[in-house]
Amino acid sequence: MSVQERKQRQRMERERLIVATARELAERQGWDAVTTRRLAERIEYSQPVLYSHFRGKREIIGAVALEGATEMALAVRAATAAADGPRARVTALARAYLDFAEHNPAVYDAIFQLDGGLAYAREDTPEPLKDAFAALLECLGEVTGDGVHPGLFTEVFWAALHGLATLTRAGRLPPEDTEARLELLVNRLAVL
Repeated sequence: MSVQERKQRQRMERERLIVATARELAERQGWDAVTTRRLAERIEYSQPVLYSHFRGKREIIGAVALEGATEMALAVRAATAAADGPRARVTALARAYLDFAEHNPAVYDAIFQLDGGLAYAREDTPEPLKDAFAALLECLGEVTGDGVHPGLFTEVFWAALHGLATLTRAGRLPPEDTEARLELLVNRLAVL
């Protein structure tokens, strides 16, 4: 391995450490607790080293969002692959999405609530975000109904799931009714 390759590998490892540390801190204490100073202390590098990887917190949030989008896509695909039939797949998708949001609140916020400097629904949208949407579209495309554009249907279904996730987490919807809401959403929106 050349010196250049070793330096590149070390750089990538530091970057992963920064993102993992930011994510862990955000999940435990919220995004307000994530500062470049605190991250530098936790990873035991100086702030200039941290800034050589990310220009600031916004870019770190973006990196967490991209990592989280990849994980969410994997979770949705795993859940839908194990389901038998359109109704079971859509229900599994909805559960996987809501479970991801519940168990990864800081990551979910990085993807959908916070400014990570990422483009959404545009030509220059990063691949992990496009793939997360594609994971939803793959399953929902089969239940859109006649004359409904699959992408538009996926946006509406996703918006409904996002609303359920954020309102439940904010205490605006009682969590004990989540399953009934999920069933209502699947039964009313999906053409099965």
